[in-house]
Amino acid sequence: MGFWGTLSTGIDRLNQFLGKVASVMILLSCVISAGNALLRYSLDMSNNWPLELQWYLFGAAVMLGASYTLKLNEHVRVDLIYSQLSDRGRLYTDLFGLIFFLMPACILFTWLSWTALFYPSWLVSEHSANAGGLLRYPIKFIVPFGFFMLSLQGISEIIKRIGFLTGKNTLPAADLHYKKPMQ
Repeated sequence: MGFWGTLSTGIDRLNQFLGKVASVMILLSCVISAGNALLRYSLDMSNNWPLELQWYLFGAAVMLGASYTLKLNEHVRVDLIYSQLSDRGRLYTDLFGLIFFLMPACILFTWLSWTALFYPSWLVSEHSANAGGLLRYPIKFIVPFGFFMLSLQGISEIIKRIGFLTGKNTLPAADLHYKKPMQ
């Protein structure tokens, strides 16, 4: 498999794990939302932290699920053009998009969200302004972390596509098959 194949497989496994964590976060967010509504409307009990925790879990699920979605090859495309291409043409199109659009954007957003969003919040140990609210910097960390994981998955996808184009791909888990959206 070689170094690049091992690296790609490791990144894929890590993002698959984070995708499962994101799924659990969605479930927990729904349970907390239902529990909060039940307490609020049936027992007239209310607190801000469950509402904020629900938002934090949902936000973290979105940021962690993005890299898993890329791993599954299920991100949005311009299907009008993409569906007309050959398999090799799709690989070249994917490679172009990954290198010139995804990677620069993810690197920029990772850096900006670290320096302008998370780090200042962490320095002052930012808390919610709401009574009983949660710390803010842990959820703000998820933003640069999510973009970092998306950029790592981008590297894995680049490795897989180059492997397919050069005929050297030995990654059994690499599913690059394109499925048209059902409408």
